[in-house]
Amino acid sequence: MKQLFTALAVGLALAAPAGQALAQAWPTAKPVTLLVPFPPGGSTDLIARQVGTKLQEKLGGNFIVDNKGGAGGTVGAAQAKRSAPDGYTIFVSSLGPFVIGPHLLKNVGYDPTKDFDYITLAVQAPNVLAVPAASPHKSFADVLKFLKANPGKMTFASAGNGTSDHLTAELLWQETGTQATHVPYKGGAPAMSDLIGGVVDATFMNINTGLTNIKAGKLRALAITSAKRSPLLPDVPTMEELGYKGVTVYSWQAFAAPKGLPADIKTKLHDAIVAGLNDPAVKPKLLELGFEIVGNTPEQFTAFQAAEFARWKKVIEVGKITAD
Repeated sequence: MKQLFTALAVGLALAAPAGQALAQAWPTAKPVTLLVPFPPGGSTDLIARQVGTKLQEKLGGNFIVDNKGGAGGTVGAAQAKRSAPDGYTIFVSSLGPFVIGPHLLKNVGYDPTKDFDYITLAVQAPNVLAVPAASPHKSFADVLKFLKANPGKMTFASAGNGTSDHLTAELLWQETGTQATHVPYKGGAPAMSDLIGGVVDATFMNINTGLTNIKAGKLRALAITSAKRSPLLPDVPTMEELGYKGVTVYSWQAFAAPKGLPADIKTKLHDAIVAGLNDPAVKPKLLELGFEIVGNTPEQFTAFQAAEFARWKKVIEVGKITAD
């Protein structure tokens, strides 16, 4: 009997350190997947790759980006929701799957208000109201005057139904009591091409999408949806300056995880992501593209997501917007 107790004691003594080592293994037990719900090459993919490199440096382990596009990002979001909440799947996405897609599509397979632990809102970028260089509209006042005098006649391009550029235009029309015609394209590239060519009259594009063509003189920027003027376009007034605070809009990218992420891993991830965003090798690149570094707390991001979810729900319902 004494030998039995001795064997048990030795076994427990050996097991305890092993169990502790296992618990402390994150993120070295296996690769950490940064699940991006869009194809490679876009803004969200860029953020994931820039920050992912720094996470690997700061936390150890291996961080890889996995692009799972489809249905405006909701396919990837549903996959993230189904993943184990062990810190080895991190969802990196723009606002679409978090606050827009669930209002446009049925049966997306997840509830963004319940199925994720929000880690941080990483970056945000305003939209710019732009018209072709040859447009007769020289200012926002010109656009507003035309909209009021010619309901439904001005065309606004977007990268597709329910995208940030589409919803910002809808928000403008709702805030100003005007009407225009939405022209959805299958992506930002064809929308940009037709805007430059004068096929369509205007658009609300993300600043980092339109900056090059604005600087090149191919497009004219009339207003920006940030709370204050962008240092990249200092001569362009904000919608708030123009009297429309309700049209302050940002596109954004953020980090989340399947619900149930252990608190210690969430803290490590949050701190490493914020440090990565502010790293001297990363921050200047993002600022040059028009991104604003946010890096807020999980609590702040959770509250922000709830407010954005309610805001875009209202815009979509009032505008009777569908995904088709």
